[in-house]
Amino acid sequence: MLFEARYIKLMEPTKDYFPIREWAEDDRPREKLKLKGKVALSDAELIAILLGSGSRNESAVDLAKRILYSVNGSLIELSKMNIKELCKFKGIGEAKAISIIAALELGRRRRQSEVIVKKKITCSKDAFEYFQAKIGDSSYESFYVLLLNNNNKIIRDILISEGGLAGTVVDVKKIFKAAIENNTSSMILCHNHPSGNIQPSHSDKAITKKLRQAGEQLDIPVVDHVIIGDDKYFSFADESLLSG
Repeated sequence: MLFEARYIKLMEPTKDYFPIREWAEDDRPREKLKLKGKVALSDAELIAILLGSGSRNESAVDLAKRILYSVNGSLIELSKMNIKELCKFKGIGEAKAISIIAALELGRRRRQSEVIVKKKITCSKDAFEYFQAKIGDSSYESFYVLLLNNNNKIIRDILISEGGLAGTVVDVKKIFKAAIENNTSSMILCHNHPSGNIQPSHSDKAITKKLRQAGEQLDIPVVDHVIIGDDKYFSFADESLLSG
């Protein structure tokens, strides 16, 4: 409730509106970044720099706060918005919407690049970081397989299927055909839940069991199945759900 109340307060009309140019220098987003560094800025202030300007009755910072309020302060949810959805906010035109989308996409690609450089999976968090950059903000469910060599280094990832909001169809033969062709030593399964709920469904558990059993027969073990929901994840390995 405290978080919600804070953002409700931000949404209240400002009685005395002052353009950013009239603010104290330390409070202006651009000057604040130059004087104190990027980490000193809030998400709203960083977005305000992207926007460049607000409207006649609202500063760029207040406009940014209003946009963040609509997604409960979540940059993950903001990254899911398209141009049309962003343009519904008064003060946001196509150019500003594109700037926001481009900046968030750059952030996603940077995160993905950082994980790819590592190239080795040592725990469930590594797998989450690798795939979160790919599918963490997707509105549709996708099922991937990450193929590893005998040193747990990444060979490649393969998109097995894409579905709608509710699920995907997983082809077991397609998975192990790719694994054999790439001389895979082990594999990690991963898919996302667009709803944000990371708890495995009955079908999630069933396909994991089926793939695990097939992997045992072919000596290509399934070492984890990671479910991603926004910025959270569930690991079958961490929860000891890969045995039995």
